[in-house]
Amino acid sequence: MTTPRSVALERLAYTLAAPVLAVAPNLSPDSPVNQVVQLAGAAGIGGIVLAAKSEQTGAGRKILRWAPLVLAAAVDVAAKTTTGFGPYGLDGLLATGWAAAGCLVLPYSRHARRRHRPALAAPAQQPVPAEAAPEPAVALPDDGADLLTREARMLWERAGMPARTHVVKATRHPGMRHDLTLLLRASETGRPITGLSPEAVGAAFGVPAADVALADVPLQPGRQGGPGWMEARITPEANVRRRTKPTDAERWTDRIGSPKGGAPGSELVHKTRDDERGVTFYRARMADPTETPRIDLAKVCRALGLPEDDSCVFVLIDGSEFLISAFDTPPLSQIFPATRELLTPDTKGMYVCGFTITGQPVKTMVYQHDKNAPAHGLTLGVSRSGKTQFFAIHMAAQSLAGQVVWLSTVRKDEKTTVLGRYIDRQGSNALWMARSLRAAKTLCEIRADMPWPHDGQPHDYKPGDPRCPYRQLNVYADEFMTAAQDGDFGEFIQKDGEDLTVTGLKYGIGFNPAGQSPFAHNGFSTEMKDNLRQNSRPVIFNMGSPGATRKAAEGTMENAYDVPTIPARYSRSEGSAIERAMRGEADPENGVSTGGVAVIVLDNGRAVLMRSLYADFDTDLSELFPDEVNRLTDHEISELDKRGLWFDWNEPVRPGEFWPEPDEDDEGEGRSRRRGGGKGGGGRGSRGDGRRSEQVASPRQALEAIKSLTDA
Repeated sequence: MTTPRSVALERLAYTLAAPVLAVAPNLSPDSPVNQVVQLAGAAGIGGIVLAAKSEQTGAGRKILRWAPLVLAAAVDVAAKTTTGFGPYGLDGLLATGWAAAGCLVLPYSRHARRRHRPALAAPAQQPVPAEAAPEPAVALPDDGADLLTREARMLWERAGMPARTHVVKATRHPGMRHDLTLLLRASETGRPITGLSPEAVGAAFGVPAADVALADVPLQPGRQGGPGWMEARITPEANVRRRTKPTDAERWTDRIGSPKGGAPGSELVHKTRDDERGVTFYRARMADPTETPRIDLAKVCRALGLPEDDSCVFVLIDGSEFLISAFDTPPLSQIFPATRELLTPDTKGMYVCGFTITGQPVKTMVYQHDKNAPAHGLTLGVSRSGKTQFFAIHMAAQSLAGQVVWLSTVRKDEKTTVLGRYIDRQGSNALWMARSLRAAKTLCEIRADMPWPHDGQPHDYKPGDPRCPYRQLNVYADEFMTAAQDGDFGEFIQKDGEDLTVTGLKYGIGFNPAGQSPFAHNGFSTEMKDNLRQNSRPVIFNMGSPGATRKAAEGTMENAYDVPTIPARYSRSEGSAIERAMRGEADPENGVSTGGVAVIVLDNGRAVLMRSLYADFDTDLSELFPDEVNRLTDHEISELDKRGLWFDWNEPVRPGEFWPEPDEDDEGEGRSRRRGGGKGGGGRGSRGDGRRSEQVASPRQALEAIKSLTDA
């Protein structure tokens, strides 16, 4: 038996270095020998740290090769620290122990050439006689693997058994030549598979890492699973087809459901085409049902190859599912004529007021069946947005339900004048609105004392109860915010309107304001808005911009749900804007008005985009309204007349109706003081207790004037 040269040299190095480690620190602590030994030890520590952090195999062998340098530095530091050679010759003992350990372990000579170092003291090869036949190679145990599995194992072993794993089985994908799935397990029983990456698998089989997918192996009868097993899917052919001709589900997963897609985390359920309606539906859901969809509609349109057009592409969210509807033409540009059949309320007080983008009917209420009370109404929108059209169908439905309707506006126009023919009362100025609200407020007191015929006692209003001695009254106030800011009657309008929203429901009176803002600084107090929101289905038409529409809708919602967008006009994108700019051509003018399109807030707080029914004012509206106009009872009219509140509300202001009569003795000016308590039961004080424009001649008078203006 012969000793390899590397072993002899390594043992000689340890033997010669041991005396140096023991003597050098004691003879000359500042000797360059000590510095070299300590630097080598620092390098050894760095090598050990890098080897420990590496996920590759052979980390233990690397740590072992660096260990002698680190231990030598430790011996050197100990010898330098002790006095002399230390107690009992400790420095010499440490150096001797270090050399003995190195000669025994031999970390460099035994681990320097892995799998290529011949065995120690191996006998010399003897020449084989020419006449002797070669011995057959020892065959590996045959586990019955098929040809594909054996070939995969050869490639796997050639790659060095990545992550110390073994190929159990290889399965070819149906109809594919190169796509297969590998079932892998750890080479050592009970060890988890760590450090395996798509790059390692791809390098073994010569495919890109993007064509490799690693997955856990589920437990199956007759086969183990868990961290010691793994499945590798190698699909170069399928990925080429997926990149060139993807299916709808694959395109959705790659372009939309990806982390950077338009709806991350989602998956396509199915794609449906309705040729009759000219719409394509994409129904999708979140892979994790506990997540809420986060949809960027522009990204989704680009991924699906659709034009980024709000007028043709819509999204509807329902929990973890959502529906994207892509229409060929703007669906809400269609006109839905109002008919008496659609406007006739059912037994629960609901009628069809419009249709959604998907053709579903949208219903609103003329009274609240579940609350056993009338319904308020809140309608918002800029001029020419469709508010008055909606008034017409809402009044027709209320009239068909046997209810009384009053309509007041700030200014006279054609449509409101036409509506006045089919309802009980209609007027067109701030004074008329103040009188109607005052009369409705007083009517609450009258109805509170009206006995019911079945027992002779007064009761709260109950919709649909035939025993009720009066009809439901609906008071409309168009451009309410403008009227509430009127210099003469705005204060009365705002206060009486607020009182009516709070107390009117008990006595069968619903308040229906309309305007261009639902916020307090424009006439809506918080109490008034809350009562309107909770007892109606607010309808918001175009508010001038998508942002303003969204803000107005959110101001009427209990929770901030997604609000659909209403563009200024519906216009299809034709051609490329870049090409038109390069040619100097004008953009096409193919806009369609969005008048009549509104966002209605349903009872659950969800905002739905709809097209309201169309009432043609150029034709006879009698087809929509009942034959006879519903009016107040004789008793109610008589009681209002006793209080001086039932007359032609278009008359000029009567003396003392809203504020006291002029005081002839007040500085000789004869101007009225707006103090409360005008006759007729409806007058009330204004915010000031002085004249409209009182002279201020001293600081004290100025202070009193400020106090009167602020009700201080």
